[in-house]
Amino acid sequence: MSSANNFYRFILLAIGLLVVVLGIVSFIQPAAIFPDPSWGFWVLRSMQMGAAFNTLISVNPENVATNVSEFLSWWSPGQYLVPYFFKALLGLNTGQATAVTTTVCQLTGLAGLYFFFKKAGFSSLIATLSLVVVICQQAFLTPYIFYNGGETLLFAFAGWFLYGCLVFDKPNLKLVLFVLLSGWIGFICKSSFIWMYAAGLLFIWLQLCKDQQGFGKWIIKGLWPGIPAVISVAVIYALYLSKGNNPSSDTAGLKLSWETFTFPLASPLLAGFSVDDVFHGLILNNDVPLLNYTGAIVVLVISAVLSILLMRAIYKKVPQKYGLLLVVFYGVSILFFGYAFLRQMAISFEGRHFRMIGLLVTPGAVYLFSQFKPTYRTIAVTAIMVIAVFTIRFYVKAMSVLRDDCAYGPSGIAQQFIDQPSLDYVTQLDKQNKKALFVFTSPDLGLEITHNRVINLEPLNDDISINFDSYVHKGFGGPIYILLPAKYIGIRASVILKCFPGYKGFTFKQLSDDYVLYYATLPR
Repeated sequence: MSSANNFYRFILLAIGLLVVVLGIVSFIQPAAIFPDPSWGFWVLRSMQMGAAFNTLISVNPENVATNVSEFLSWWSPGQYLVPYFFKALLGLNTGQATAVTTTVCQLTGLAGLYFFFKKAGFSSLIATLSLVVVICQQAFLTPYIFYNGGETLLFAFAGWFLYGCLVFDKPNLKLVLFVLLSGWIGFICKSSFIWMYAAGLLFIWLQLCKDQQGFGKWIIKGLWPGIPAVISVAVIYALYLSKGNNPSSDTAGLKLSWETFTFPLASPLLAGFSVDDVFHGLILNNDVPLLNYTGAIVVLVISAVLSILLMRAIYKKVPQKYGLLLVVFYGVSILFFGYAFLRQMAISFEGRHFRMIGLLVTPGAVYLFSQFKPTYRTIAVTAIMVIAVFTIRFYVKAMSVLRDDCAYGPSGIAQQFIDQPSLDYVTQLDKQNKKALFVFTSPDLGLEITHNRVINLEPLNDDISINFDSYVHKGFGGPIYILLPAKYIGIRASVILKCFPGYKGFTFKQLSDDYVLYYATLPR
């Protein structure tokens, strides 16, 4: 066995061990949860209480003594169904189940990417080094800090889907089954898979017709992936999307701005090399912003230009099929997200939405730089090391927050918006009551309530400019307990209490330095 084989096998083993160790740490110290999957777990909670599939049961704002139901089609169901599988199979709490889900998805995703990189024409060493670049990204470690649901599941599926796009290039029954099933599996993982599905189908069609002449033959060959794709999407729409709102149905008119198209154009650098994360979010900040809006736009424009140049250079050097696949996915992502941003759909300006482009571009970039002179290779390695330093810093800092600043209750999820004394008091109240209402300003907290109903309100903004009608809950539905940050004491708390006109005689209790509880037991 050559030293090169030993080297890449050693790296693969080290990557696998790293993922397992991270998973064990996450199992011991479970992650917090993004708002999107928290709503998914709310649906699961409703289903466990007898609701139909994917149906959210919530308190009726018109009469809090009753409930209303809603089919929640905004997010895909895999984000809660997969953790529930491990939860039911292994007897875990939700926090532990998300840790197992993350570990399995990370291992599955890395394996899929490795086989895809190899199928795309890269050597074992380039494929392995590409995985090293992937795990150096903040996006790889984020699920260990914040369970992000669909993004974790989609990572597990992405490499295998791309592998299939390269393998199934002849019209046969296997291709039909791949197209049909991959649409369903991808959507269950994350609803935004639809644009990736479209890009993959376009690539397959181009591969089927690469030696064909004549429009008619292209149409006939297109029926092989086209018919199962139509069936797949039709089933998704009929059984899921048509039953409720989704991001495409929430628009705010047209808005052409610098970031509308530069953000998608810059995605190879934003997502593939963590530029968006390193700057704490160029447009949507996930930490203290490093740049003002003008500075962020300058970085975006530069990143867009460099991304185009990078894509061009990769395309000229890499195997033809991989180059075409990369260009097709990049082009479709620009059209899809450019249109979405132009219409102001409910899709945020975050690099995480373009992770597929980042994963796709990685082996090409690694191969490209491997062909350069040692000086340029050193620059590339240094850049990856800088990204890794930022990623490790993010992980260490976030883990200390999970350990020292988050509270843990029955769900096992790290709660960011409550301290341990307050959570202990609230969960004790939940055990002592059976027909009470609990009110929170974060959907995560309600997952700790197992015996009573919960109302989730949006946090008040700085100027308290709210649509009162969207906050008010009428009627009386038993004792009510409203948990608020201590900074709400005063006018903010008064606004919240007025949202429950059916109650009188609210009493105030300071649970800790940071949180207070308002409660009432009598109807007005």
